[in-house]
Amino acid sequence: MKNTNSKILDCTIRDGGLVNNWDFSVEFVRDLYYSLSEAGVEYMEIGYKNSPKLLKGGDAGPWRFLDEAFLREVIPTKTDTKLSALVDIGRVDENDILPREQSMLDLIRVACYIKDVDKGLELVEKFHNLGYETTINIMALSHALENELNDALQEIGNSNVDVVYVVDSYGSMNPKDVTYMTEKFKRALPNKTLGIHTHNNMQLAFANTIAGIDAGVEFLDSSVYGMGRAAGNCTTELLLGYLKNPKYEVRPVLGFLEKHMVAMREKWEWGYNIPYMLGGMLNEHPRSAMALRAGGDKDKYVEYYDRLTTPETAFGSGKSE
Repeated sequence: MKNTNSKILDCTIRDGGLVNNWDFSVEFVRDLYYSLSEAGVEYMEIGYKNSPKLLKGGDAGPWRFLDEAFLREVIPTKTDTKLSALVDIGRVDENDILPREQSMLDLIRVACYIKDVDKGLELVEKFHNLGYETTINIMALSHALENELNDALQEIGNSNVDVVYVVDSYGSMNPKDVTYMTEKFKRALPNKTLGIHTHNNMQLAFANTIAGIDAGVEFLDSSVYGMGRAAGNCTTELLLGYLKNPKYEVRPVLGFLEKHMVAMREKWEWGYNIPYMLGGMLNEHPRSAMALRAGGDKDKYVEYYDRLTTPETAFGSGKSE
């Protein structure tokens, strides 16, 4: 038996939406929810709960700015699989969040960079007081300075947050890094549950997730077929088989893949490729690799490598989850 304390949180819609601008049909999302439920997955992240007035959504699909009335139409009958949403600090108006008893959502996750942990915890406290389960996801941990992280963990330890995530935003960590970081979090946060969110830039998302499990992480982020920003995430179907928990069943997810995602993979690109691999190797944000893959020079790997490794070259800055 593997670790039976593990809980899978499937983020296909939320993280996968960064691939296709959240252009998922209602049928797709509804089928995914009931397939994950049948498979025994504990949580499905159905999108972002950011506020349109604070973030230009353009032509993004409805999963970018979740509406409660819409969610009730999408999921007419909830199962034991809980629904989660993610918010970014500065992009959500907490007044848009209903009390949990009035909401379709069970869990709200707060994403922030380490310099903004105090602001993230302010949101966590508000959502906690509304009755939600909460997490804090510190993005880009591979760029965090040790003293910054120590201070942040002390703040987190004094908060009401339920789950604290080790996040490999750039897909640059390896299993030893994950083990080190998880053990550091455990020492600093003995009363908190830990989670892990990995990206597959160096084809280590699954291995890194296993390292997290072995080190004591309980919440495991994944996505069906690995669909997620750039190189994508640890795959849900792999975890369902690996965990060897009798409550999990991979067959419903295979049926969903067959019905919806084989054709989708032909339309949109995600997963391992060379520019994303180079970003992971060099601990770089994937925004420049994503821009390359969207242009006419998407396979000019040497030129891209030279740009990344030339000190005079500076790519544009910006935030991405």
